[in-house]
This record gives sequence, C-alpha cells and structure tokens, in this order.
Amino acid sequence: MKRIGLTVHPHDNVTTLLDFQVDATQTHDGQPVAAGIPFGHKAALRPIACGESIIKYGVVIGVATADIGTGEHVHVHNCQ
Repeated sequence: MKRIGLTVHPHDNVTTLLDFQVDATQTHDGQPVAAGIPFGHKAALRPIACGESIIKYGVVIGVATADIGTGEHVHVHNCQ
C-alpha cells in the first residue's frame, strides 16, 4: 500500500499525508516517506536545511530548526 500525499504548489517542499497507512514508506507518486508519520502530518519532499523555510500550499509556514532529510516527518520537533 502507498501513502496519499497532497502537494498543492510547485514550490512546496513538504507534502501532507492523507491516510492512515503509517507502515508504508512511499507515496502514490513514488516519493519516499518515513514510516510512522501520522495522518495529516507533513513529510519533506526534498532535503531541507536548518534555517530554511518550510513551504506548504506555496506559503511559508515555518522554519526548519534542524536538517530534515527527504521523506522525514516535518513537525514541531524540527520546525517552528
């Protein structure tokens, strides 16, 4: 089973996961995602460096507080 990721804008560097398949490690379009990311949370579409903007829906929604690898969970533990 593959995850459903919602990516709205071409400048987005995260996708929002819209299913409960937390054991799956790939989205429907082939993007890698870490296992265990909950429904509604974000995964990085590419590496995001510490200090870089987190972009969702084409809008800056935060800043990375640590380096984030492709497919990793993006949430309060690594962005603000």
